Amino acid sequence: MFKSKLLNKFDEIEHGFFNSKGGFSKGIYESLNCGIGSKDLKKNVVRNLEKVAKQINTTKQNIILLNQVHSNKVINVRDIFKIRRIGDGLITNRKKLALGILTADCAPILIFDPKKKIIAALHAGWKGAFKDIIGKTINKLNQKGSKSKDLIAVVGPCISIKNYEVKKDFLNKFLQKSKKNIKFFKFFKKKIFFSLNSYIKSQLINMKVKKIEIIHKNTFPKKNNFFSSRRSIKNKFNDYGRNISIIMIK
Repeated sequence: MFKSKLLNKFDEIEHGFFNSKGGFSKGIYESLNCGIGSKDLKKNVVRNLEKVAKQINTTKQNIILLNQVHSNKVINVRDIFKIRRIGDGLITNRKKLALGILTADCAPILIFDPKKKIIAALHAGWKGAFKDIIGKTINKLNQKGSKSKDLIAVVGPCISIKNYEVKKDFLNKFLQKSKKNIKFFKFFKKKIFFSLNSYIKSQLINMKVKKIEIIHKNTFPKKNNFFSSRRSIKNKFNDYGRNISIIMIK
């Protein structure tokens, strides 16, 4: 489990970015696969989630996970039993509700407002980021009384630019939105590469967020011990595990 230097200063919250180590799953899911939607044995995923919960001093029942669909939908959680589970972002000011995000190359983003005591967690792959899930989340926090300058936003482990090769139509999509987006791409030996965390950081800055931390851990290389969708596809596996990132108000 990795901690954010910025978030770790606050005793009123628990948080963590977990990699693939320390769980019960086997084979291509070895070992801390937290993806309920994966083809892994459900009993192993449940045990993994129970272990994660224990590490952040809560129970599995208090971990809120979504059916993530690469959208810009953000859900305000008031009651763990009364939320719609389809979307890619969660917000709450309730204690003991652990907001969880599952990733396997996409970026998890954890946000905390230490003044208003509000937290948010969101799943930002290129599609969600392109659809402005970050801006929508910040706007929802602003509507709840948060000021962007007070927010702490941490972008967790995700695929790095050196492993994120994309096609020409991908580049064109971003350039059609804004010519300035060219700065998030690199070109090498007729190949195109995209920087997801740089793109996300720019969106946070555009929303006037001042306190931003990027956890520079690349999920693609096997030696880094993260689940990776791209690595699984390269290896011709039929599925992959999911890393979990969590934030909770104590």
